[in-house]
Amino acid sequence: MKEPNEKKIAGLVRELLIELGEDPEREGLKKTPVRVAKSLAYLTRGYRQKMKAVVNGAYFKSGTNHMVILKDIELYSLCEHHMLPFFGKCAIGYISKGKVLGVSKLARIVDMFARRLQIQERMTEEIANAIMAETKAEGVGVVIRAKHLCMMMRGVAKQNSEMVTSAVLGSFRSDERVRQEFLSLIK
Repeated sequence: MKEPNEKKIAGLVRELLIELGEDPEREGLKKTPVRVAKSLAYLTRGYRQKMKAVVNGAYFKSGTNHMVILKDIELYSLCEHHMLPFFGKCAIGYISKGKVLGVSKLARIVDMFARRLQIQERMTEEIANAIMAETKAEGVGVVIRAKHLCMMMRGVAKQNSEMVTSAVLGSFRSDERVRQEFLSLIK
Protein backbone atom coordinates (compact mmCIF):
# COMPACT_ATOMS: atom_id res chain seq x y z
CA MET A 1 0.00 0.00 0.00
CA LYS A 2 1.29 3.45 -0.88
CA GLU A 3 1.99 6.21 1.60
CA PRO A 4 -1.01 8.45 2.28
CA ASN A 5 -1.09 11.84 0.60
CA GLU A 6 -0.76 14.01 3.71
CA LYS A 7 -1.32 17.23 1.77
CA LYS A 8 -4.64 15.93 0.44
CA ILE A 9 -5.68 14.67 3.89
CA ALA A 10 -4.85 18.09 5.39
CA GLY A 11 -7.09 19.74 2.78
CA LEU A 12 -9.93 17.38 3.66
CA VAL A 13 -9.47 18.07 7.38
CA ARG A 14 -9.57 21.81 6.65
CA GLU A 15 -12.88 21.30 4.80
CA LEU A 16 -14.18 19.23 7.70
CA LEU A 17 -13.37 22.01 10.17
CA ILE A 18 -15.30 24.49 8.02
CA GLU A 19 -18.25 22.08 7.77
CA LEU A 20 -18.26 21.74 11.57
CA GLY A 21 -18.58 25.53 11.89
CA GLU A 22 -14.97 26.27 12.76
CA ASP A 23 -12.56 28.78 11.28
CA PRO A 24 -9.42 26.88 10.18
CA GLU A 25 -7.54 30.21 10.13
CA ARG A 26 -8.00 30.91 13.83
CA GLU A 27 -4.85 30.69 15.94
CA GLY A 28 -5.43 27.27 17.52
CA LEU A 29 -6.47 25.58 14.28
CA LYS A 30 -4.03 26.95 11.70
CA LYS A 31 -1.76 23.91 11.81
CA THR A 32 -4.40 21.37 12.84
CA PRO A 33 -5.06 19.97 9.33
CA VAL A 34 -1.37 19.15 8.85
CA ARG A 35 -1.07 17.70 12.37
CA VAL A 36 -4.17 15.52 11.84
CA ALA A 37 -2.85 14.30 8.48
CA LYS A 38 0.49 13.31 10.03
CA SER A 39 -1.28 11.68 12.96
CA LEU A 40 -3.57 9.63 10.73
CA ALA A 41 -0.64 8.50 8.58
CA TYR A 42 1.12 7.29 11.74
CA LEU A 43 -1.98 5.69 13.27
CA THR A 44 -2.62 3.68 10.08
CA ARG A 45 0.96 2.71 9.26
CA GLY A 46 0.10 -0.95 9.88
CA TYR A 47 -1.43 -1.09 6.41
CA ARG A 48 1.99 -0.38 4.96
CA GLN A 49 3.91 -2.92 7.04
CA LYS A 50 4.69 -6.49 6.02
CA MET A 51 5.22 -9.43 8.40
CA LYS A 52 8.59 -10.28 6.87
CA ALA A 53 9.94 -6.79 7.62
CA VAL A 54 8.38 -6.70 11.10
CA VAL A 55 9.85 -10.08 12.10
CA ASN A 56 13.13 -9.34 10.28
CA GLY A 57 14.43 -12.90 10.66
CA ALA A 58 14.44 -12.76 14.47
CA TYR A 59 14.02 -16.52 15.04
CA PHE A 60 16.07 -18.41 17.56
CA LYS A 61 16.52 -22.17 17.89
CA SER A 62 14.98 -23.64 20.98
CA GLY A 63 15.10 -27.27 22.03
CA THR A 64 12.07 -26.92 24.26
CA ASN A 65 8.39 -26.87 23.47
CA HIS A 66 7.19 -25.00 26.54
CA MET A 67 4.72 -22.17 26.58
CA VAL A 68 6.09 -18.70 25.85
CA ILE A 69 3.96 -15.78 27.07
CA LEU A 70 4.25 -12.05 26.64
CA LYS A 71 1.53 -10.07 28.37
CA ASP A 72 0.57 -6.46 29.03
CA ILE A 73 1.51 -5.39 25.50
CA GLU A 74 0.01 -1.91 25.19
CA LEU A 75 -2.01 -1.29 22.07
CA TYR A 76 -3.70 1.72 20.51
CA SER A 77 -6.01 1.49 17.54
CA LEU A 78 -8.85 3.29 15.78
CA CYS A 79 -12.35 1.88 15.62
CA GLU A 80 -13.31 1.43 11.98
CA HIS A 81 -16.91 2.40 12.70
CA HIS A 82 -16.32 5.84 14.25
CA MET A 83 -12.56 6.39 13.82
CA LEU A 84 -12.33 6.93 17.56
CA PRO A 85 -9.49 5.36 19.54
CA PHE A 86 -9.59 2.16 21.49
CA PHE A 87 -6.73 1.11 23.70
CA GLY A 88 -5.77 -1.71 25.98
CA LYS A 89 -3.42 -4.60 26.52
CA CYS A 90 -2.71 -7.80 24.67
CA ALA A 91 -1.42 -11.13 25.97
CA ILE A 92 0.15 -13.64 23.60
CA GLY A 93 1.11 -17.22 24.32
CA TYR A 94 2.48 -19.91 22.05
CA ILE A 95 4.11 -23.30 22.28
CA SER A 96 7.16 -23.36 20.06
CA LYS A 97 8.29 -26.21 17.86
CA GLY A 98 12.07 -25.85 17.64
CA LYS A 99 12.27 -22.07 17.30
CA VAL A 100 11.11 -19.00 19.16
CA LEU A 101 10.44 -15.52 17.89
CA GLY A 102 12.37 -12.55 19.31
CA VAL A 103 10.22 -11.20 22.12
CA SER A 104 10.08 -7.63 20.79
CA LYS A 105 8.69 -8.99 17.53
CA LEU A 106 5.53 -10.11 19.31
CA ALA A 107 4.89 -6.50 20.36
CA ARG A 108 5.69 -5.28 16.84
CA ILE A 109 3.17 -7.74 15.37
CA VAL A 110 0.51 -6.37 17.73
CA ASP A 111 1.35 -2.83 16.62
CA MET A 112 1.22 -3.77 12.95
CA PHE A 113 -2.39 -4.93 13.28
CA ALA A 114 -3.42 -2.24 15.79
CA ARG A 115 -2.21 0.58 13.53
CA ARG A 116 -5.14 0.15 11.15
CA LEU A 117 -8.82 0.97 11.23
CA GLN A 118 -9.95 -2.04 13.21
CA ILE A 119 -12.47 -3.93 15.20
CA GLN A 120 -11.03 -5.66 18.23
CA GLU A 121 -12.51 -9.05 17.32
CA ARG A 122 -10.78 -9.18 13.93
CA MET A 123 -7.50 -7.77 15.26
CA THR A 124 -7.33 -10.54 17.89
CA GLU A 125 -7.73 -13.19 15.20
CA GLU A 126 -5.26 -11.50 12.86
CA ILE A 127 -2.57 -11.44 15.55
CA ALA A 128 -3.14 -15.10 16.46
CA ASN A 129 -3.13 -16.24 12.81
CA ALA A 130 0.01 -14.25 12.02
CA ILE A 131 1.94 -15.68 14.97
CA MET A 132 0.81 -19.20 14.14
CA ALA A 133 1.88 -18.78 10.51
CA GLU A 134 5.24 -17.20 11.39
CA THR A 135 6.27 -19.54 14.19
CA LYS A 136 4.61 -22.78 13.00
CA ALA A 137 3.78 -23.19 16.70
CA GLU A 138 1.96 -26.11 18.25
CA GLY A 139 -0.62 -23.63 19.48
CA VAL A 140 -1.27 -19.91 19.95
CA GLY A 141 -3.46 -17.90 22.29
CA VAL A 142 -4.19 -14.18 22.14
CA VAL A 143 -6.33 -12.19 24.59
CA ILE A 144 -7.03 -8.48 24.24
CA ARG A 145 -8.69 -6.26 26.84
CA ALA A 146 -9.55 -2.79 25.57
CA LYS A 147 -11.57 0.32 26.27
CA HIS A 148 -13.36 1.89 23.32
CA LEU A 149 -13.91 5.64 23.24
CA CYS A 150 -16.88 5.10 20.91
CA MET A 151 -18.54 3.38 23.89
CA MET A 152 -17.25 5.87 26.45
CA MET A 153 -17.66 9.29 24.76
CA ARG A 154 -20.78 8.83 22.67
CA GLY A 155 -23.72 6.50 22.25
CA VAL A 156 -24.27 4.52 25.46
CA ALA A 157 -21.52 6.47 27.30
CA LYS A 158 -20.31 3.61 29.50
CA GLN A 159 -16.98 4.80 30.87
CA ASN A 160 -16.08 1.61 32.73
CA SER A 161 -16.82 -0.86 29.96
CA GLU A 162 -14.00 -3.09 28.78
CA MET A 163 -14.14 -5.47 25.85
CA VAL A 164 -12.32 -8.79 26.08
CA THR A 165 -11.60 -10.92 23.02
CA SER A 166 -9.63 -14.11 22.58
CA ALA A 167 -8.41 -16.29 19.77
CA VAL A 168 -6.98 -19.75 20.40
CA LEU A 169 -5.44 -21.95 17.73
CA GLY A 170 -3.87 -25.40 17.59
CA SER A 171 -3.28 -26.99 20.99
CA PHE A 172 -4.68 -23.90 22.73
CA ARG A 173 -8.03 -24.76 21.15
CA SER A 174 -7.91 -28.56 21.20
CA ASP A 175 -6.41 -29.10 24.68
CA GLU A 176 -8.36 -27.66 27.61
CA ARG A 177 -5.33 -28.00 29.93
CA VAL A 178 -3.13 -25.92 27.61
CA ARG A 179 -5.82 -23.25 27.28
CA GLN A 180 -6.34 -23.12 31.06
CA GLU A 181 -2.60 -22.87 31.72
CA PHE A 182 -2.40 -19.91 29.33
CA LEU A 183 -5.43 -18.17 30.84
CA SER A 184 -4.19 -18.65 34.40
CA LEU A 185 -0.71 -17.34 33.56
CA ILE A 186 -1.98 -14.14 31.93
CA LYS A 187 -4.16 -13.12 34.89
